Amino acid sequence: MDDFAHLAPLRRESDAADLARALAFLRGFARRRAPREVPVPGGVAVLDERYPGSYDDNRLLVWEPAEPAEVLRAADEVLAGRAHRLVAVAGDRLGEAFAPAFARAGYAHETDLVMAFRGAVPEDPPPAEPLELAELVEVLRRDWRRSLPEVGDEVIDGLARRVENRVAGADLVAFRGVRAPGGELAARADLYLHGGVAQIEDVHTAEEHRGRGHARALLTALLAEAAGAELIFLVADAADWPKDFYARLGFAVLGRTHSFLRA
Repeated sequence: MDDFAHLAPLRRESDAADLARALAFLRGFARRRAPREVPVPGGVAVLDERYPGSYDDNRLLVWEPAEPAEVLRAADEVLAGRAHRLVAVAGDRLGEAFAPAFARAGYAHETDLVMAFRGAVPEDPPPAEPLELAELVEVLRRDWRRSLPEVGDEVIDGLARRVENRVAGADLVAFRGVRAPGGELAARADLYLHGGVAQIEDVHTAEEHRGRGHARALLTALLAEAAGAELIFLVADAADWPKDFYARLGFAVLGRTHSFLRA
């Protein structure tokens, strides 16, 4: 018999509380940085007219039960001036309930994992380098151009410059990076701190610098920087390999979120 079996309910209760806190953090971050929001069934829509092509800045956030047909109608109405429709649903049960109706309406369905750090915070790792917004915007332009070679410069510029609005999302928004021996930026990530919660977001290693430990060094530095937080979490694509990398660093899955996109 497992001597620690009696602790399982406590772990589940702790994980549920941390999941709720992480989901509230994500929702609050999106709403604080949004210039405009509109009530919709089950939640709100966040909108930013400066970046109409940005999915992240123009979407519905749904976290309360609602009729899928009403949410679909609201997406068409509120995002009528956009070329996309995106509905982000917090919570696994709610997302699964929405899935059939959204599939019939032509939406693609993706699932993300909310992962909390459950390991030991590293001691005295090499610090990550603070990145100034001007340099970060230029790096983002480069990375988006590589990902979307067919789109115009105006779109690329909007995708890069929207990072400037992230500073409104939390009490502390920090951009960090590590450099290759030649001095070029090899890996970058964001760190958000608000109300005792820390999120690590937008972890990216330049293609030419992958496989050399830069992401591990960066994540280790960010974990040390966020060590005073009551909860450290990140969000990972459930269908992609980084989730396994994060698990090896000490992150554990708390739950899932769902997103529905028609573009």
